Amino acid sequence: MKKAARLGMLARMDRYLSCCATLAVALLLAACGTMRSSVVVEPTAGAYGDRTAAVSTVPARTPIPGGSYAVMRGDTLYSIAFRKGVDFRDLAQWNGIAAPYTIWPGQRLTLAPPTGKAAAPVAATPAHAAGAAAAPVFEPVAPAMPPAHPSTAANEPAAATANVVQPSAKPVAPAAAGTSVIPVAGLPTAAPATMPPPAPPAAGVSRVASGVQWRWPAEGSLVGRFQSGDAIPGIEIAGKSGDPVRAAADGVVVYSGNGLVGYGELVIIKHNDSFLSAYGHNRKRLVKEGQRVSMGQQIAEMGSTGTTRNELEFQIRKDGNPVDPLGYLPPR
Repeated sequence: MKKAARLGMLARMDRYLSCCATLAVALLLAACGTMRSSVVVEPTAGAYGDRTAAVSTVPARTPIPGGSYAVMRGDTLYSIAFRKGVDFRDLAQWNGIAAPYTIWPGQRLTLAPPTGKAAAPVAATPAHAAGAAAAPVFEPVAPAMPPAHPSTAANEPAAATANVVQPSAKPVAPAAAGTSVIPVAGLPTAAPATMPPPAPPAAGVSRVASGVQWRWPAEGSLVGRFQSGDAIPGIEIAGKSGDPVRAAADGVVVYSGNGLVGYGELVIIKHNDSFLSAYGHNRKRLVKEGQRVSMGQQIAEMGSTGTTRNELEFQIRKDGNPVDPLGYLPPR
């Protein structure tokens, strides 16, 4: 009898211990779940809010003039940047202006990066600038996928930095990228200018330097050399009134006018995001803003506007900075 009672007591103790173990496991699992759910993952510093600030901290490519400029009728962003000696990309960034860089008379442009605040919101038109800026929304960026058919151009050797070549009889397609519509302040935006059939390249050689194929813009003699400290830093090429002035490289005309003091009738050509060339003192301009031109194509007639003799004032600017054209033109 005592043995049966002892066995019953042991069975009850086993059931009690089993229940206790089950309860302990359940409580442990619940605690783990609570701990997992209480973990807070903080985003990496700068993952979102600093993205806008990073844009405003991009260093300027040229000395910063400071102050501001009131846009006048006939200005383009390129001509203002050229006049003030800054890179057009810096000027656009400082003022939150997106391509194709529309500006309008009376608009005041800041000639320095914003300080103590994030970059200005992008505004392409007066209506957009007047409206309230919406809060930026950052979407997750999917990782870039490799192209289905890898280009073989990437495996080809790059062109030499400076290589003298003979001009091809076949016209070279314009190398400038982007739109060929250049907004002019105070004037309606016209349709893209069509390029007339290019004339055959003039006799002589060209030179590939910094990825651009260059040739001399005029046939006259060199009468003035580049001096970085000059008010108009470039070279002067003498000639007769009416002599052809030709594009030194493929590109898009981003200014054609006479609004820059000291240059007379002026043409500015954009070759790529780094290089502009300028042609001043012309008697007559033969191209308009937005027109694509080929190397060797006549763009103006030589003259003496803004100077005392018939000559071409020729400049090359790299990232907004004047550089010596003789470092890019072929020797002669």
